[in-house]
Amino acid sequence: MRLSKITTRTGDDGTTGLADGSRLPKDDPRIAAIGSVDELNSQLGLLLAETLPDAVREELLATQHALFDLGGVLAVPGAPFDAARLSKLDSAIGHFNAGLPPLKEFILPGGTRAAALCHVARCIARRAERDYTPLVRADLAPVHGLQYLNRLSDLLFILCRVLNRTAGRAETLWSRS
Repeated sequence: MRLSKITTRTGDDGTTGLADGSRLPKDDPRIAAIGSVDELNSQLGLLLAETLPDAVREELLATQHALFDLGGVLAVPGAPFDAARLSKLDSAIGHFNAGLPPLKEFILPGGTRAAALCHVARCIARRAERDYTPLVRADLAPVHGLQYLNRLSDLLFILCRVLNRTAGRAETLWSRS
């Protein structure tokens, strides 16, 4: 695969190109969704720079690949997103959640640095989901991508808890002031 040069100046007019050659305004909802998915993938890259349990690292790397695929789906209007990714995500949710105590109270984001970075990724996943939703409503993106982002934020919340628990760090419970 040959990559094009980075500086093209074609975006200087406030548009950006999709993989199919079409151009959209940079504030188009599709471009917002692509940006949020890309930001989420970058945040996971930052989280992966931390020391993590091997199983968490493997899951986050697989997630990065899935998010790159989802960005590709958004960049090629009409492209499908593999629904099988949902069952893999559901399996990961079940696997990582199995060793955690049930939640009885809300917890505050934070704990270890890795868990805090994971909480930021969870919030970005929620934003990506919000940015993706109008595309599904307008039948411009596959619903499986939306479902993936929704469940991914759940997985990331669980991984925050796993990371704190693995490090021996207690969760900070929310209390009304």
